[in-house]
Amino acid sequence: MPELPEVEIVVRGLRQTVLGKTIAKVTLSAPPASIVVSPSFNGNRFDRIIENRRILEINRRGKNILISLSGNVTLWVHLKMTGHFLYTDKSEPVDKHDLVIFDFKKQNKSDSHHHLRFNDYRRFGRLRLFYSYEVLKQKGLVELGPEPLEITTEEFVQLCKNRNRMIKPALLDQSFIAGLGNIYTDESLYFSKIHPRCLTGSISKRKLIELHSHIQRLLKKSISLMGTTVDSYSGVNGKTGRFQKYLAVYNSEGEPCGICGTTIVREKIGSRSAHFCPRCQRSR
Repeated sequence: MPELPEVEIVVRGLRQTVLGKTIAKVTLSAPPASIVVSPSFNGNRFDRIIENRRILEINRRGKNILISLSGNVTLWVHLKMTGHFLYTDKSEPVDKHDLVIFDFKKQNKSDSHHHLRFNDYRRFGRLRLFYSYEVLKQKGLVELGPEPLEITTEEFVQLCKNRNRMIKPALLDQSFIAGLGNIYTDESLYFSKIHPRCLTGSISKRKLIELHSHIQRLLKKSISLMGTTVDSYSGVNGKTGRFQKYLAVYNSEGEPCGICGTTIVREKIGSRSAHFCPRCQRSR
């Protein structure tokens, strides 16, 4: 699943390509579960609501994309496992997994040759339409925790000290902190030398400060390298990320630790897998 850096790259790509454009036509081939329309629209169809609206803002909240449209409407997108946007030439063959296609009113030469596609081969992605005044009150957004690139060191330490739970599941909990997933959680804990089963309340303030620093450092580095591609992720321009070349522990089960040479292990913690070095990241 795309995490904060990957979603941030998608948001930036959308800003570069479709911000300010007016949607002329929407072509849908998505399953009903992929498209959600607020009851506030009184049964109107997704395409009829969105057509002729101008894209005013494109923002990220955690792993969510919020596209503000004219008329006080917001398109809320979650990419889930394999969803992605592609701004491409209309002459490119339509893929069977291109579930939504957005055509735009002509403002320049590019508008007549390109459109935006939402592709999702696993079909878990969601596109939801709400009035802007109600969207942030929805389940999936209202409970989100602080942004990891915005939370201060002291706020992060207090966040961890105020709860006593295993650190890996805590960092994955979007109501605890929004935007992290397995990749950046495993990497941050590794560089901080914290075992993923350690309880947040038992981790020293010094270690938590170190963890906060590594989280922000790794997220920023990944963003600068266009994210991590370990499955199907690509940016709006179709290019894959490059941060996977710098992963130290994630998806490295059975390989030697780059610090001590001990074999990296993978264990299920809670309902998710964790990759770590049992020597560098001791549980006690």
